[in-house]
Amino acid sequence: AGLYLLWNEEKNDKAKLDEMTGGLHMGRYMITMMGFFAVYAGLVYNDCFSLGLNLFGTRWAFDSDEPEEGDVAEMTGQYGDGDSVYPFGLDPIWHVAANELLFFNSFKMKLSVIFGILQMFTGTCLKGINAVYFGKRLDFMFEFLPMVAFASSLFVYMVILIFMKWSINWNSRMLSATCLDPASEGWGSADYQETVNGQTGVWADCNGGGDGTCTPWGYVCQGNDELADKCPLDMGGSGDGCQPPNLITALINIALAPGSVDEPMYNGQAGVQNLLLAVAGISVPVLLCAKPYFLSKEMATHHHSAHDDEDEDEEHGFGEILIHQAIETIEFVLGMVSNTASYLRLWALSLAHSELATVFWEKAMLSTLNLNWFATFIGYGVFAGTTFGVLLMMDVLECFLHALRLHWVEFQNKFFFADGIRFAPYSFKQILADASA
Repeated sequence: AGLYLLWNEEKNDKAKLDEMTGGLHMGRYMITMMGFFAVYAGLVYNDCFSLGLNLFGTRWAFDSDEPEEGDVAEMTGQYGDGDSVYPFGLDPIWHVAANELLFFNSFKMKLSVIFGILQMFTGTCLKGINAVYFGKRLDFMFEFLPMVAFASSLFVYMVILIFMKWSINWNSRMLSATCLDPASEGWGSADYQETVNGQTGVWADCNGGGDGTCTPWGYVCQGNDELADKCPLDMGGSGDGCQPPNLITALINIALAPGSVDEPMYNGQAGVQNLLLAVAGISVPVLLCAKPYFLSKEMATHHHSAHDDEDEDEEHGFGEILIHQAIETIEFVLGMVSNTASYLRLWALSLAHSELATVFWEKAMLSTLNLNWFATFIGYGVFAGTTFGVLLMMDVLECFLHALRLHWVEFQNKFFFADGIRFAPYSFKQILADASA
């Protein structure tokens, strides 16, 4: 639809359009980009009407050609090799996995948080660029820099932890803390890739003792060992680095339990998080007090050269500045938390869209395919109608409204001031008209 509107752009510019058609013509670029990104998101999630497309060949395989419920698929390549990575988007095997909903929920939630934090951080950077452009030195030094420090120390750090958790070979880490019988099939598995005593992926000799089992790196198990004793990484906490953490709990504990990391991902994580917490803690009072303080110094300097009857105006002006700065500090600090949570609407919308598509496919199509041709014909009509009406019309409008709100509230409140200056969007046509005038 967007491409059709662009193809007929010149024709519609000269035509007399009704209100609805004129609205579609005005939004032709937006409609085109919405359609493009809808297709892009579908390819990323590998979701076409709730079906996964095996475009590049799945990187997982079952033992039998006709797998049954409960069968386990194995990777066709080693973890970390290029052959084990699906070239673009998600592997279609996830659409038939028993833990499909759990996996997609986790993935989409993290992706929503990443997009949200990056967009809000970009908005904060635009605030700094505006301060430089308009020559507002105090705004740059005592608003922009503390905001960047606060956002980076907690929220950008959260994005880094998400990518770290995705990139770590947890199969190898968990296997390194698992007690195995040396005579079992799992002993000597290539999944173990940890580096111990300068050797990577080398299984130690298990000479018996204890309960007869050992960890891959040579720890003799006694039967009631703690995970921290069996893990060779020595990163601290109960997990000691061999257990994937719950990131939400880890981030909450940065503030509630500083210096304590129960399930670390890297050495020195507790110290790094204490430093980041200190940076965040210092940035808040700087953001609150620094700008009003230096403005008061400037006002005091002007006061000595002004008349005595301006005292009341000076005090009134400083009080307004202090209140305004307190409001802006509270809005930014609390807004970073609430705005990040607000971006989870992207996860909720994507989940609702995929679940509706699954229901329409299973109830309207799959349930009628094995009946007869007439039932399949009716089922396809119901499927096509509900998909077009609900997913392609109503759901797209809903997603547009939510995306518009995220741009207006969560993104623009980081840098935009509604101070009475009319917004002038970038326009090639206006630039050409001004140049030819």
